[in-house]
Amino acid sequence: MGAVVLLAVMVTAFVGCKALLDLSGAAQVKGVWMGSTTLPCTYTPSEGFTQQTLTWSMERDLSTSTIFRRDSSGDHILLSRFRNRVSVPKSSPGDASLHITDLEIPDSGHYTCQVIWRSENYSLVTKEVTTMVKVAKVAVTKPVIVAGELGLAVPVGAKASLTCVAQGSPPITYRWFRAVPGRSGQLLGSEAELVWNSLQPSNVGMYYCEVQNRVNTGIVQRSDAVELTVRDLPVTTDAHRPATDLPEAAVTSENAVGYPETDETTQSSQRTHLYLIILIAVLGGAVVFLVIFAIACTRKPKNESIYEVAFHSTADVITLDTDVEVPVRCRKEKINSETEVSYENFTMICNNYESTTDNSYESICLNKNAESETLVNAMESEYKVQNFQ
Repeated sequence: MGAVVLLAVMVTAFVGCKALLDLSGAAQVKGVWMGSTTLPCTYTPSEGFTQQTLTWSMERDLSTSTIFRRDSSGDHILLSRFRNRVSVPKSSPGDASLHITDLEIPDSGHYTCQVIWRSENYSLVTKEVTTMVKVAKVAVTKPVIVAGELGLAVPVGAKASLTCVAQGSPPITYRWFRAVPGRSGQLLGSEAELVWNSLQPSNVGMYYCEVQNRVNTGIVQRSDAVELTVRDLPVTTDAHRPATDLPEAAVTSENAVGYPETDETTQSSQRTHLYLIILIAVLGGAVVFLVIFAIACTRKPKNESIYEVAFHSTADVITLDTDVEVPVRCRKEKINSETEVSYENFTMICNNYESTTDNSYESICLNKNAESETLVNAMESEYKVQNFQ
């Protein structure tokens, strides 16, 4: 009895795993000529089962050809005309959908997705799903103009855009026009999007676009015209300012740190103050440098000898206690002499002078008293050099 229950559990688990590994796809997909499409093929990954191989094949005119194969060695495109045009996601487990670009009319047919899983006991499970693809040339549809984020009423100086949207087989050509009353429109561009980096009042007007593709050549589809307007920026007045209990200085935005933001004028004033502080500091440093330099230049060396020349006038030492002035002739004879004159000559001159004058002067020239010695010492050198250390 226990063996029967175990067998039933194993069968149920196997059937459940096969149910989880069923592929999901679409019965039919319509493709647009020169466009792209995706053929869905998905499953739910199951624990204990590993995808071993994946193949996409195409059946057309009773013949089947393998387009794509993925195995342990990598991805392989086996049909040359699909090279660089087909791909299968790699980073999405359970997604084996086939993406085809640049669709051609011969790409129409039946596409089969086949997946083979290997279980832990090395048994294989195979599933497949088939999708019919029909590629057709589609004429371009009437375009629709889609306004940008700010709509058709844009503030002055803001960025604005208009996009021309149309469906059909690519390539689709676009042309933008600005309506001019009384004549044909003014051609503005040949891209799907018309952009103004800074909208101005001169850009106000009616705009429309035209589209065309290779299907039904010569047929042009034109969109309905839209009016683009420019509005002024709202001006905040005291009457419309929101009421608040906070003081006016507190009603302001805050920066990332939480402090009120300063306007451009305040920041400029702060920079000016900083420049003034720097200038004052530089000037102060220059003044200090000049003062130090002046002191260094005027400072006397310690070892330099200082000499002073003192002038002694003979008039200070020739006056005697007797209040009798030495004859001028005697003084001049000693002072103006460039050669050495002996004391005897000096006495002789004074004796000659005594013969013609009163005898009251006799003691001056004949006696060598203290006053005469002082006179002689003073007349020997009129200058005296003193050394100060």
